[in-house]
Amino acid sequence: MTESRSAEDGQTSVRDEFVDAAYRLIDAQGPDPSMDDIAREANTSKPRLYRYFADKDDLYRAVAQRMADDIFRRIRPDFNFVLSSPETTLGETIRAFTDVVAEHPGVFRFLARGRSQYGGEGTGFPLDIGRDVARKMVSIAEAVLKSVEVETSGMELAIYAAVGAMLASADYWLESTPAGDPLDKDNFVVVVTPLIWGIIDSHLKRLGVVIDADQPIFVSLAKIREG
Repeated sequence: MTESRSAEDGQTSVRDEFVDAAYRLIDAQGPDPSMDDIAREANTSKPRLYRYFADKDDLYRAVAQRMADDIFRRIRPDFNFVLSSPETTLGETIRAFTDVVAEHPGVFRFLARGRSQYGGEGTGFPLDIGRDVARKMVSIAEAVLKSVEVETSGMELAIYAAVGAMLASADYWLESTPAGDPLDKDNFVVVVTPLIWGIIDSHLKRLGVVIDADQPIFVSLAKIREG
């Protein structure tokens, strides 16, 4: 068991090194690296790269997972969503997302292009990031609503739609910013946060749930409990 876990950890470490190399290369040269390029950046051979990744889609998924993990590491560990308003909670997540995308715009573009270029699901957006973000948001939203015995039917679909809008907005944001100009992160958060909340809020209202975007979530929950 110990040897098996050690081997698994070793494989994860090597995969991480290749993801590090992909990040460095994409940041330096743009979102179209070949597997040969990534192997060279990692100071190894392409056959060794393929011992750890089945194909470019496999590497794509690992890069997407790294970016999703980075987003959630940026959210303050002391952040309490129940004590915050919905827009503040969303703003915290979108700010973390925006910071990571702004630091690695080439990586986001690589993910946005990846599935359409390399097989996979043929989509124009980095859905592997979106799925991870959406799953976490769904988990939080359903836990909150179930705590006051509110029906959660369709919530997952609404949140996936909201996250898709965020990804599409980020794709447009990068493409519409002239090369060499700084990315206006503050404006992205200010504009996109209420749009994302609007998608979720419209679904809540269909369920008969009214949550004030500007009040702490626990205040709205108390009102729902009171009936």
